[in-house]
Amino acid sequence: MPARQLSSELAASSGVRVSRQTVYRRLRAGGLCARRPAVCVQLTRVHIRNRLQWSRQHKHWTLDEWRNVLFTDKSRLSLINDFRRTIIWRERGTRFHPTKILGKLPFCGGGVLVQAGIMFNGREDLHIFAAGNVNAQRYRDEVLERHVQLFRGVVGPHFIFMDDNARLHRANLVDEYHEGEDIRRMDWPAMSPDLNAIEHAWGALGRRVAAHQPPSRTLSTLRNALRQEWKQLPAELLNHLIEGMPRCYDACVAMRGNHFPY
Repeated sequence: MPARQLSSELAASSGVRVSRQTVYRRLRAGGLCARRPAVCVQLTRVHIRNRLQWSRQHKHWTLDEWRNVLFTDKSRLSLINDFRRTIIWRERGTRFHPTKILGKLPFCGGGVLVQAGIMFNGREDLHIFAAGNVNAQRYRDEVLERHVQLFRGVVGPHFIFMDDNARLHRANLVDEYHEGEDIRRMDWPAMSPDLNAIEHAWGALGRRVAAHQPPSRTLSTLRNALRQEWKQLPAELLNHLIEGMPRCYDACVAMRGNHFPY
């Protein structure tokens, strides 16, 4: 919690009043530093238990087994994002000097919803959804039939399809399609984006698009930039993400199903 809140709670519990600055100095002397908290999905006890159980079940999978998995996900990328993660060095007191400010538009400017999948030595074409709600039928027609079925045909009976627990992914229409096409789906613990290899690919894609000069100012240029950069993501990067899955699940087990640094 912030130093000011620590000072208030100390006064409320013990009657001892110290300034925020004193609390700050003691924390620094103890080796603590002020940092922004990590932003993660909220996990309940059930989520943690299921994540731990799932990771234990899959931690002994071989690399050959992981290489048969197509990891998929959707992501929304906007014209204004924080993938640039710009860091600058400046003097004290110059935070708002004109030369030290990174300008941005006062509005988001819109974004696009994309879907893709990665597996060892392969990736789906980036699918950009047209405007409107994405329901189970659109998901089946635009994603499963156009992209996933192709991978199922190439990989053969060992193919494993990974998608998350979004409601449209578990609709009866989608379940019937998987059964009819003999697509094996991987059971997936809820609230577990950190266990999905493609999450790191989204980060790499966003940073590459954000580095474009001039940056995208319209949805049309954003779509073109996304398609271009997705195709140019190094295959070595995607393969490294797939091959790192055993370490990922070892880390989840070590943290007893809680969030982990990976």
